Amino acid sequence: MNTCAPEAPVLFEQRTTGNGLCIGIATLNAPATLNGLSLEMARLLDAHLRQWADDDGIVLVVLQGAGEKAFCAGGDLHGLYRGVQAHQQRDGWAGDAFADPRGNPHAEAFFETEYRLDYLIHTFPKPVLCWGHGIVMGGGIGLMSGASHRVVSERSRLAFPEITVGLFPDVGGSWLLQRVPRRGGLFLALTGAALDAGDAIYAGMADVFITEARRNALFQALAAEVWQPGDAAAQLDALLARFAEPIAAGPLQRNADAVARLCAGEDLETIVADITAADAGDDPWMRAAQATLAAGSPGSARLAYTLQQRAAGLSLADVFRLEYTVALHCAAHGDFAEGIRALLIDKDRNPQWQPTALGTATATWAQAFLAAPWPADAHPLADLGR
Repeated sequence: MNTCAPEAPVLFEQRTTGNGLCIGIATLNAPATLNGLSLEMARLLDAHLRQWADDDGIVLVVLQGAGEKAFCAGGDLHGLYRGVQAHQQRDGWAGDAFADPRGNPHAEAFFETEYRLDYLIHTFPKPVLCWGHGIVMGGGIGLMSGASHRVVSERSRLAFPEITVGLFPDVGGSWLLQRVPRRGGLFLALTGAALDAGDAIYAGMADVFITEARRNALFQALAAEVWQPGDAAAQLDALLARFAEPIAAGPLQRNADAVARLCAGEDLETIVADITAADAGDDPWMRAAQATLAAGSPGSARLAYTLQQRAAGLSLADVFRLEYTVALHCAAHGDFAEGIRALLIDKDRNPQWQPTALGTATATWAQAFLAAPWPADAHPLADLGR
């Protein structure tokens, strides 16, 4: 049964299985914006997933996106930009003042709700199957990465392209990317390079490859299964294995030796210089990575590097708390608004980054973004993992 109108931004359905238990299906329903995650969508998902977690009649949950182009192409950048603009006009904000980052109600609510939702999926008490078709970027990876069973298809393209908009790989990206083999996560953060299905599995961001042509058959099999709640995860493993197919290595795997070598430097300046100077030959993936790094925000590169270093010794909950602090700083006095303006508002693709170069976006400069304006026990995400 559907519990939302067809025009709702998220559709919720409960599909009865072979023994009367139900599968909860949540469909992101904004295909015109590539299912970009808005605050309203995040709130709806969070509330419904919590309800399903407590419902003994729900044996597993499926996350998917409407339309053929994307599961979720990221967060609602237009909404975040409007929030920054309103904050500036209301409070006389100065873009170069590293003051208390609070005071932007939309950014505070969006990042808190999104990160709580992502953490809920990571810790969900029942299997969660995410069908990551088409574009899966930024906030979409945040939703997908915590699912217990993550499917990619021949259409899947995953990326953390935040360097192009003056942010950093958030939604737990600081935790997720450092787990990519052979320093690949740092390369992905600095270059926004896209992963195909084979690379997504190699990078630990997906689990199984199933072609789009077999999607409906898989969903029919899910509904026909006689589910045993205590064994549901193992049953889902076996069912997905029936539909899975081999997948070829993608460009990240093919360039694994080069990526490891380029990202082996002892500091960010060396790594960026090595990536920039590398001979990409006729490899379009590597050339695109170099171009994105060259055009991207130097501050974003520094924050991505700093956060991966910091996240190495933190729990996932602590990573979300740290990322929340940094995200608010980015919305208050970083390149984030300028990046959105250049990409989506004026569309001139000519962002005026501040700092303008990595030599100014130093490790000392980045420390201001790590400063929390609350004591630890008053952090808005203080209760995660506790």
